[in-house]
Amino acid sequence: MSNYDVIIVGTGHAGAQAAVALRQQGFTGSILMIGEEQHLPYERPPLSKEYFSGERGFERILLRPEQFWQDKQIDLQLGQRVMQIDTQSHRILTQQDHEYHYGKLIWATGGKPRRLSCEGADLDGIHYIRNREDVDRINQELDRVQHCVVIGGGYIGLEAASALRKINREVTLVEAQPRVLARVAGPIISAFYQQYHQKNGIQLHLGQGVDHLEGDDIEGDSIENRHGQVCRVVLTDGTRIDTDLVIVGVGLNPEVNALIEAGATFSNGIETDRRCRTSLPDIFAIGDCANHENIFADGQRIRLESVQNANDQAMIVAKEILDKGEDYAAVPWFWSNQHDLKLQTIGLSIGYDQELLRGEPDSGSFTVIYLRQGKIIALDCVNRPADFIQGKAIIQQGLSIPTEQLCDHQQPFKQLVQRYNAVSSIQS
Repeated sequence: MSNYDVIIVGTGHAGAQAAVALRQQGFTGSILMIGEEQHLPYERPPLSKEYFSGERGFERILLRPEQFWQDKQIDLQLGQRVMQIDTQSHRILTQQDHEYHYGKLIWATGGKPRRLSCEGADLDGIHYIRNREDVDRINQELDRVQHCVVIGGGYIGLEAASALRKINREVTLVEAQPRVLARVAGPIISAFYQQYHQKNGIQLHLGQGVDHLEGDDIEGDSIENRHGQVCRVVLTDGTRIDTDLVIVGVGLNPEVNALIEAGATFSNGIETDRRCRTSLPDIFAIGDCANHENIFADGQRIRLESVQNANDQAMIVAKEILDKGEDYAAVPWFWSNQHDLKLQTIGLSIGYDQELLRGEPDSGSFTVIYLRQGKIIALDCVNRPADFIQGKAIIQQGLSIPTEQLCDHQQPFKQLVQRYNAVSSIQS
C-alpha cells in the first residue's frame, strides 16, 4: 500500500488545479492524483466547442504538459476508478484493487451525463459529451452524417449545435422547456439565442420532450423490436424527425457513489461548507460534484458546473489544508461560444425579479442585467467583454446604481463603479 499526504480523486479542472494550488501555496508533502481516464488532465469546455469543430487539437487542450507534473512531484495514476473509501483507516481502494493511504482526500470527480431513459435510448449513433473519447466517436461518424438531432437546449446542446453547423451539417435541436437556456438565463437572452440559432439554420422544437427513438433495423411494429442505428426521434407531440446521429446534453449527475457509501451527506452533490469540507473527516469535495454554500446564491446551496468554480474551490481547499483557511466567496462567472457570439456571465440570477437591457440585441452586442429587490445580482454579456470585466465589481460590492444609468450603454461600467463606490463611501 502506498502512502500520500494528499490524494486527489479526479483529473479534471478541479483536481488538477487543487494539485497546482497546493504547490503554489507551499505544500511540500506527497500528492497523488487518481483519474479514471487514461489521459493527462485536459480542459473540458473545448470538448463541445473548438475540439469538437477541429479548431484545436488534443495537445492544445492539455492543462499542463507531462513534464510539469513530474517537475512538481505530483504523481499520476491514470485509468483507475476509486471504488471504496475507509474513513477510519484513511484508505481508498481502486477497481484494480490498488490500495492507497491518504492524510487528506480531495474528491473532484465531476459527473457523468444524464442519459435518456426512453425506448430506443440504447441505439447506436446516440452520443453524450463528457470526455475526449465521446467527441472522437462523434467525429468518426460525421463523414456519413448529414442531419443531426441535438437533445437539450442548455450550453452543451447549443454549443454542439453551433459546432455542427460550422461543418455544414443540418441540425435540429429539441428542448423540453419552452425556451433555451431556461435554467441559467432570462427570457431576453433565450429569445435572442433562439433567433440567432434559427438564423444560422438550426431548427428548434421547444416545449417538447422525446417520446422514443427508432432504429433502422425494424422487426415488426413494436417499439421493443426497433434496434440498430438511430434513424428517427419521435417527440411527445408525435413529431417525427429523421436523423443520422443524436447528441444528448440534458445535464450532469455527480460521480460520488464511493463518497455516499462512505457516509457523506448528499443532496444534488456532496454537501460541503464554505471551506469545501464534507461531513467526513479529512475529506473535501470541489468542482461539479460539490453542492456548496455560496453567498451569491440568495442563501441557497448550489452545485456549479464551471471552470471558475473548479479553480477557485481548488485554491480554497489548498489553503485549508495548509491552515491558511478562508471562506469561499468568489463571484461566479461562465462563458459560452456559439457561432460568432461570446456569452459571458457574471454572478447568479437565482431569484431575480427584474431584467434590464443595456444595448440593442439587434446589434449583436448587449448586456442583460438581473436585479433582485433592486440589487444587481448578475450580468449576461453578449459580445461585450468590457461590461463583463468591469461588471464584476458591481456584483462583488453589491452597488446600487440607478437603472437609467445602468441601461445607458454609452456609460462604461468602470465609471459607474467609481462614481457609486464614492457615494457608498460618503454614505458610510
